[in-house]
Amino acid sequence: MLNTDVPCRHTGNAYRSPQPVPADSPLAADACAVARAHITAWPGYAETPLHSLSGLARRAGLAALWYKDEADRFGLGSFKSLGGAYAVAVNLRQQLEHTLGHEIGIDELANGRYREHTGKITVTCATDGNHGRSVAWGAQRFGCACIIYIHGEVSEGRAAAIRQYGAKVLRVDGNYDESVRQAAQDAKEFNRVVVSDTSYPGYLDIPADVMRGYTVLADEALDQLGTDVPTHVFLQGGVGGFAAAVTARVRDRLADHAVRIVIVEPENAACILDSIAAGRPIAVTGDLETVMAGLSCGEVSLLAFDLLKPLIDDVMTVPDSAAIACMGLLAGGVGGDTPVVAGESAVGGLAGVLIGREQPALAAALALDDASRVLLIGTEGATDPQIYRHLVGQSPEAINQRARESVRQASSVS
Repeated sequence: MLNTDVPCRHTGNAYRSPQPVPADSPLAADACAVARAHITAWPGYAETPLHSLSGLARRAGLAALWYKDEADRFGLGSFKSLGGAYAVAVNLRQQLEHTLGHEIGIDELANGRYREHTGKITVTCATDGNHGRSVAWGAQRFGCACIIYIHGEVSEGRAAAIRQYGAKVLRVDGNYDESVRQAAQDAKEFNRVVVSDTSYPGYLDIPADVMRGYTVLADEALDQLGTDVPTHVFLQGGVGGFAAAVTARVRDRLADHAVRIVIVEPENAACILDSIAAGRPIAVTGDLETVMAGLSCGEVSLLAFDLLKPLIDDVMTVPDSAAIACMGLLAGGVGGDTPVVAGESAVGGLAGVLIGREQPALAAALALDDASRVLLIGTEGATDPQIYRHLVGQSPEAINQRARESVRQASSVS
């Protein structure tokens, strides 16, 4: 299905530990349960679907392949709506409780009761697109101001999607990591609250809240699997917060099962691979640009790295060509599968599975065979429809229409 000669790197994790997620971890079960209780009570909350891609599994020589589809999460187009908005709510509540001297519910923030106070607060972050949209949406929902920083390679379509939630968008020179530094520098000067999905020395609490929000999708997926247990989970890398959130829940809930967790990154933005290989955070420099825009990160989140280091099994890279091919495979609906709209940053895990299955040495290293049952998280839909159409050759609307027709046909047969 993919060019079996595509270049990729792989490293096993020499620091993998059999120990469970520590009880004092930022992603311990109790903290994740609090986030889930809050988020599932928000207006518009609904579980996203878990697709069984049996046709693609057969074609790839796998026993099962599941795809958790985050394209419609809260209408924002990606899983990021779970993290940034939740962290905005938690931080606003903490600030107001300190100022007013009494407890405040997140629901009270949403209904506007404290808008005269929240309106004086400005939240900010740097983004490749999706996280900034989530923070902007959270700011609009909970009543504070918002300034989002984007770098030169972020498309105007993604910038416009952030502005629609009332945020001011500032474009800066350089790559994602440089926009992170600019956002932090300006926040210090102008007394703004940084709501980032990446952590660095002295900045850990808010990224932990972001990750706790992400764990909602992992718990949903595990609930939806029921008695089915994956042998493998392939996760996109980025700064590592998403991967750490899912990994923590898988390790906690499937502690009695040998589940292999593999992180997948773009070939020229593999900060987690290099860091795991070195046993410490390593910054990747140079050209970090990739079609997988949300994964164009040169520095791993320190908090995420500490969580991932003992819990994951492997890290590998995939080229842009494989990601684009996987977008087309999902859009086409292989072997009778329902067509799926998957954005550029959603398909890294699938690319890793297919490349791993097709290259014998890599298949052996990853223990991928015809008995493997693989869980994937499709982290975004067509967050920039123009780019999606260019890469896939069809509009997301056309593919969604075919998906609806496929579901109707399946329902009529049953």
